[in-house]
Amino acid sequence: MAASVSAKLLSLLGTFDARHRRQTLSGMARRSGLPVSTTHRLLAELEAWGAVRRLESGEYVIGTRLWRLGLLAAGEVDLSRVAEPFLHDLHAATRAVVHLAVREGTEALYLDRVSGHASVPIVSATGGRLPLHSTGVGKVLLAHAPAEVQEEVLVHGLTRLTAYTVTEPGRMRAQLQRIRRDGYAQTFEEMTLGACSVAVPVEVDGKVVAALGIVVPDLRTVRARLVAALQVAARGIGRSLEPGFRPSEEGLG
Repeated sequence: MAASVSAKLLSLLGTFDARHRRQTLSGMARRSGLPVSTTHRLLAELEAWGAVRRLESGEYVIGTRLWRLGLLAAGEVDLSRVAEPFLHDLHAATRAVVHLAVREGTEALYLDRVSGHASVPIVSATGGRLPLHSTGVGKVLLAHAPAEVQEEVLVHGLTRLTAYTVTEPGRMRAQLQRIRRDGYAQTFEEMTLGACSVAVPVEVDGKVVAALGIVVPDLRTVRARLVAALQVAARGIGRSLEPGFRPSEEGLG
């Protein structure tokens, strides 16, 4: 019996996993067992609905609409809902780009973003993932990650993204120690030229469950003010979450 259209759509979505977050048309056709022409047609339908998104490279990733549906089965939906008013308050006070992220393996998963008006190049997107070592929220999450996750990033994950990206394990170890001591992380054009960031942890019962960050063109004259504003918002988010709250197990992996 020929597979139904819904079965074919599900088989395409089923090709995404932790090792295949970005896929080519031919790769998805091969993994799903569907003809390339059928795969192309069905991907167009999935893209129109928001289940997948086509990148400039031609690769496909999970779309924001499907990602948000997935959050309904995970703890992040509660975190996003609770944090949303605090993010908007931060944005109103700073007019800067505000991020909320959790750790997913060795990457920062961006749960929400409120865009600012400053001319700052931003590569993050809600539902997107970026390296831990080169972003403010990522460094916070890395500083409080299990030792094995830190080692994985320090040994294999310090990829150079700009001339200012920290790629030396010893230097990164020192930064992570300072983050734990000072309670905030900062970056200077390490992910994207022209963008600096500062971020703080969101804690529940003494456990870091997320990171809250702001991106600006320059931190030199505003860092102390931004850190203070972030810490107030982070404490508010932490107090608003249920005692014992934890992100989904996948996000902690």
